[in-house]
Amino acid sequence: MTIFNILFSILFIYFAYLNLNDSDSWLWVPIYLVGTISCATAVLGVYLPTIYLIIIILYFGYASVLFFSKDGVLEWITNHRMQNIAASMQATKPWIEKTREFFGLLIVCAVLLANYLVYS
Repeated sequence: MTIFNILFSILFIYFAYLNLNDSDSWLWVPIYLVGTISCATAVLGVYLPTIYLIIIILYFGYASVLFFSKDGVLEWITNHRMQNIAASMQATKPWIEKTREFFGLLIVCAVLLANYLVYS
């Protein structure tokens, strides 16, 4: 799990960096930094299963909002037939941005769930 947490600490820092130029960086940089800190503390031997669970609940709740919101993931699936959302770094349509954000939240949730299951 140490290598797993080192890898995701680095990835989440990178994700936070990629969001620095977004108009909603005030939201997304902290979201990814929380993931970074959670993984980094596990690398250092500090395990916080209750905190992992709280973060998972909050992030999954927000992912649910993005899934069902206007121009959200459900619309990407139904109206846009799951068009490629990774072809360009520029999110030219709102459903691209919300879908990417949804999957980012799911990645953080999955990593923290793995830590929760191992360390609780």
